Amino acid sequence: MEEKSTTGIRSYALDALRGFAILTMILSGSISFGNLPAWMYHAQVPPPLHKFIPSIPGITWVDLVFPFFLFAMGAAFPLALSKKIKDDKVPFNLILQIFKRGLLLCFFAIVIQHIRPNVLSATPDVFTWLIALLGFALLFLIFWRFPESISKNVGLSLRATGWIGIVLLLALVTYPDGSGFKMSRFDIIIAVLAEVSVFGSLIWLFTRKNWMLRLGIMALVVAIRLSHNSGEGFVKDLAMLQPSGWVVNVHFLKYLLIVLPGTIAGDIIVKMMKTDSQVIIDTFNEYKVNAAFLAVFMVGFIVLSLVTLYNRWVWQGFVGGIALCAASWVLLKDMKGGYYDILKEVFKWGVFWFILGFMLEPFEGGIKKDHSTISYYFLTSGLALFFIIFSSIVIDFFRKKSYLGLLIDSGQNPMIAYAGGGNIITPIIGIFGIQTLMNAWFTTPFLGFLRGFLFTLALAYIVKLFTRYKIFWRSKFYKRSPSAHKINGGYSIHQHRFEYPPTSTNKNNT
Repeated sequence: MEEKSTTGIRSYALDALRGFAILTMILSGSISFGNLPAWMYHAQVPPPLHKFIPSIPGITWVDLVFPFFLFAMGAAFPLALSKKIKDDKVPFNLILQIFKRGLLLCFFAIVIQHIRPNVLSATPDVFTWLIALLGFALLFLIFWRFPESISKNVGLSLRATGWIGIVLLLALVTYPDGSGFKMSRFDIIIAVLAEVSVFGSLIWLFTRKNWMLRLGIMALVVAIRLSHNSGEGFVKDLAMLQPSGWVVNVHFLKYLLIVLPGTIAGDIIVKMMKTDSQVIIDTFNEYKVNAAFLAVFMVGFIVLSLVTLYNRWVWQGFVGGIALCAASWVLLKDMKGGYYDILKEVFKWGVFWFILGFMLEPFEGGIKKDHSTISYYFLTSGLALFFIIFSSIVIDFFRKKSYLGLLIDSGQNPMIAYAGGGNIITPIIGIFGIQTLMNAWFTTPFLGFLRGFLFTLALAYIVKLFTRYKIFWRSKFYKRSPSAHKINGGYSIHQHRFEYPPTSTNKNNT
């Protein structure tokens, strides 16, 4: 084992989930486009044309990216917000901070879309890439969580420079259609996350001691979601009050059906963080075989779901999933101690969402990411919990945190990871002519995948460098603190194309 400690458990598993979502987003957006097997892309946007076909049922690994990030965001709320509640009372200032965070994420959604190279120009050149790098630098000044070594006045001056610079940049840039800055030009996934972060945080605050009430709110969201998609009525009229071109849209609230299960997981993770890791050390030899098989089974749930649902072997996937549930419980039930008791609680919720997702799979023509089905929300919530259990076993039980190090580092620094692909790596390889060479050399499907893998690996190590030196972007609930890097909330995740010259993609509805 790598290390021994009798301290409480850290939630590195949650960082690993978020990092997995970030890096698979980067990978899915940088691999060869159009010539790989269909399961390498979104299920509803198959190759070679990648035309959006909403009637195609099934999901692929790419379709796990967004829900895993949403789930991690919801799970982070209890960790971040519970520290701010004093004497069991919610301070009004905390409510203001939640809305501030939502506004900052909306701002990020608009700006990041305006400074992407392929948005700035249909044929990016050196000038385009320099603007993209400049935009990243200005966002750096806005979102960088300044260390204690930087005085308050210097920090305010740097922050003001970033805000003034980004405003001037957006005012001066002209886009391929001849337009300038537009509020309707935004990253839809960040916009979704901004909205559900506000509503999810508020719901957690006022249901933090009552899971039944939280589940009741989920039932109301399901009702709104069903009413919105069927016929006419006042619920649909209410949802349509805000057009799709707005950053904030009532229709986005359907993703609370992933965020709110995440908050329940977050409540459990808070309890896990308070358990003494000594119990793991004391029982390591006794439970190591069980733990190893359990980790394999958790990955098995994810692989089984993807393979069977993509190939439409639905009943086989359900039966196989039930068998995995039973086998996993046989391994878990005899593991005694506070840590294991909480792991069992996480597992039970994972099984519940997993089974509910499969039971709802036939509804709405089969599971889909776009347009997202109710089965998609619940099934992916279950899979996210299984990933957390897998990561917990690797990190907490076997103490092999380094095995998931790149995921953890990216998960702790998601905003830099999100912006880094299009606004660090792509401009650099474009300026130095590397992109042209890559387009010439990486021509086969396998090499096209290898190109995306190398691109993702490069970004992961860049983010790791930022994280190691405690350089973080934040739109957080707390003030400056040396330990603020430990846990953060979630940001956005979606497939974006990073190769240049850019390829035509279908931007699906969320």
